[in-house]
Amino acid sequence: NSNVVSLNHSCPLGWRQNEGVEACVLETAVIVLLTVLIIAGNLTVIFVFHCAPLLHHYTTSYFIQTMAYADLLVGLSCLVPALSLLHYPAGVQEPIACQAFSYIISVLKSVSMACLACISVDRYLAITRPLSYNQLVTPCRLRCCIVLIWVYSCLVFLPSFFGWGKPGYHGDIFEWCARSWPTSALFTGFVVCLLYAPAALVVCFTYFHIFRICQQHNREISERRARFPSQETETGEGGHHTGHGPDRRYAMVLFRITSVFYMLWLPYIIYFLLESSHVLVSPILSFITTWLAISNSFCNCVIYSLSNSVFQLGMRRLSQTLCSSCSCAACAEEAKDIRGPKPKKRANSCSI
Repeated sequence: NSNVVSLNHSCPLGWRQNEGVEACVLETAVIVLLTVLIIAGNLTVIFVFHCAPLLHHYTTSYFIQTMAYADLLVGLSCLVPALSLLHYPAGVQEPIACQAFSYIISVLKSVSMACLACISVDRYLAITRPLSYNQLVTPCRLRCCIVLIWVYSCLVFLPSFFGWGKPGYHGDIFEWCARSWPTSALFTGFVVCLLYAPAALVVCFTYFHIFRICQQHNREISERRARFPSQETETGEGGHHTGHGPDRRYAMVLFRITSVFYMLWLPYIIYFLLESSHVLVSPILSFITTWLAISNSFCNCVIYSLSNSVFQLGMRRLSQTLCSSCSCAACAEEAKDIRGPKPKKRANSCSI
């Protein structure tokens, strides 16, 4: 029955319930809310990067903007289950829809995970090799790395189109995805070995060494200040000992983003492994872990807005630009009403 055209759909939380209306309402509310937050949050991140030129001074901005676009696409992809729950389209070929939707979500999450690993490597090189960093990390190499991330992510999940396992998207809206498309332990192990495990190991290795170097550096500063109190002011005014200060603060922001990412995705990965091994199958846990992980696409902009002063400045400029545009439009309308058809001078006085 894999080619049957579905005329109705099941709610993931209501599969084993006689009355699944309340569950459908809850699921619809969660999915629609997350979809709106993800799209709005990542559009804000993208616009802020255009309004804050200082953010482009960091080479990691290449990867962060790539993550923002990937997360935005996640939000746009979430419109599929949101619209399916609000108004299920009749005549949808479920196998094709399931495979395409699962593949897109899996590729986008893979891009985010790979970008986080590349960001950690970038910060590691910036702190361990500050003198040769500009020669090692060039804009051309960064662009090539981003292209490789997208190509690699697309290739890792490509076997799912040829019947080798399920990419791992749970909380399925289409009934065929949940009941007729089982996960495979072999394919899950393949994805873990080629994606999840290497990315996690790289992040742990790099940030462990970053914070160990920063801790050692701070210890040396404390010892120097204890021995030479008179040089404390000179050191704080731009000596070479303060060189790791901005790098450490920026690394902390990126570390928070990485930590939140893995905290939200870890339950999903654990459930993915358990379901693939036929140890645990629960629609409720499937739905919760999936959308908890997808909610990470909204968390990045929140962490940036709370942790990065340059990003906060960019948000302030963006809000001021929007407010100025609105006030200029209102000023132009008022000038038309008062002065008639030629309000050029008044309108020009409001331009930014």
